[in-house]
Amino acid sequence: MSAGSISEGAPGSDVWRGLKAGLPVVVASAPFGLLFGALAVDNGFTPFEAFLMSASIYGGASQMVGLDLFGAKIAPWLIVLSIFAVNFRHVLYSGAVGRRIRHWPPLQQAVGFFFLVDPQYAESEVKGQRGEKITFAWYMSMALPIYVCWIAEAWIGGTFGNLIPDPHALGIDFLLPIYFLGLVMDFRDRPFWLPVVATSAIASVIAYKTVGSPWHVTIGAAAGILLAAAMPLDRKPDDPS
Repeated sequence: MSAGSISEGAPGSDVWRGLKAGLPVVVASAPFGLLFGALAVDNGFTPFEAFLMSASIYGGASQMVGLDLFGAKIAPWLIVLSIFAVNFRHVLYSGAVGRRIRHWPPLQQAVGFFFLVDPQYAESEVKGQRGEKITFAWYMSMALPIYVCWIAEAWIGGTFGNLIPDPHALGIDFLLPIYFLGLVMDFRDRPFWLPVVATSAIASVIAYKTVGSPWHVTIGAAAGILLAAAMPLDRKPDDPS
């Protein structure tokens, strides 16, 4: 059977599309997964503990925050609150993607929300915006390779961290920002895209210079969200609401 004979919603077709969507994320995030593992060991973690942290928290920015806080004499509740604040955008992600996966059984939805990281949200939103159905097969075919590689990289970085060259010197640490820029550009046809993105970027830069990393991520996102919420809704003339 030829590739062209596979229907748009066929499981095999969805799996292949999901794998293709996840491959760029695996490549772009690899330096950061390795770097986290190396830094975790430098901060007193074992390679297995670095692996376990990546597997359970599964959030690059919040894992870096955890490394800074776990070694300090800080109350556990404050560590949890800090990680929650950094990852608060995922609450918004789940609200946006949740409406597109209502046809999934509850257990599948719960699994999907666990894997709902930044690129997973962006690709799901773009797919939904094109009017395509988000199937569990497509979603997990993208999510699982990213997750497996991320936790494996934490162990590799923790075990062989002293052999990893400086990502800044090689320039490979720029792969992920380039990838995220491409994701943002996919939404440029939406109303008020430019002012929202510009506001978020400016607020993020200011926060980075004043408050520091990784809080600039949350602050920049909050600024963009507030502006978007203040904008008038783009309603069609025949929209009764």
